[in-house]
Amino acid sequence: MSTTEPDALLGPADIRELAAALGVRPTKQRGQNFVIDANTVRRIVRTAEVRPDDVVVEVGPGLGSLTLALLEAADRVVAVEIDDVLAGALPATIAARMPAKKDRFALVHSDAMHVQELPGPPPTALVANLPYNVAVPVLLHMLDRFPTIERTLVMVQSEVADRLAARPGNKVYGVPSVKANWYAEVKRAGAIGRNVFWPAPNVDSGLVSLVRRDPPRTTASKQDVFAVVDAAFAQRRKTLRAALAGWAGSPAAAEAALVAAGVSPQARGESLTVEEFARIAEAKAA
Repeated sequence: MSTTEPDALLGPADIRELAAALGVRPTKQRGQNFVIDANTVRRIVRTAEVRPDDVVVEVGPGLGSLTLALLEAADRVVAVEIDDVLAGALPATIAARMPAKKDRFALVHSDAMHVQELPGPPPTALVANLPYNVAVPVLLHMLDRFPTIERTLVMVQSEVADRLAARPGNKVYGVPSVKANWYAEVKRAGAIGRNVFWPAPNVDSGLVSLVRRDPPRTTASKQDVFAVVDAAFAQRRKTLRAALAGWAGSPAAAEAALVAAGVSPQARGESLTVEEFARIAEAKAA
């Protein structure tokens, strides 16, 4: 039997009432757009395949719409919130609307980019509505810092979703695509309309699914591989021989590393897989 009440999730009136009581006005600076539709948050939880034994970490819970839906499905939820007022209010919202689950909820009042540890058992899943201006660095930081996260589902600006899920050869394939692929198999997992948010954003949103995989087998460090990626896309229109000249020390050194890695010096970064970037980093170090 469910331990949650049928009306435990937040609807549009609940969100506005909570915001008014707290004196909260969503800020553009933090990219705050609160989800006001219970069906949408339940759909996100379903798409994320949250299981009853999952420990879910949520970044940017806001007023708690998605948090409550996650608590319905997971064993435990740890929410990371930077905003002082929102962080202060969330535990009371959970206790009021889902009292049976309040002991399975923990709050970390911090900037997600600075989080080095989380309370309780290690997280197994990450589910979050991420503001577009910090979505990629926050996602990569959490995947790197918490290797026990097996499954991730993030809601981001549609354009960011396309970039994260892009494959080599796609015109939006770039640094986020390659770095996300170091950690996980990445794919688009749906679209979200603007009308489920308050305030309604000027952009569409998309869901991105990331399923943890082993990183490429390489003797190069992740930092070395990512340095090649950054250099390749800093001048993405140039051939790799030219784009990697600064990284390698000279165009000739870049060409030598590329040839040793089995990559054409005339290729461009947008055509390479993360495995090929790893081979280039390894070849230079050899």
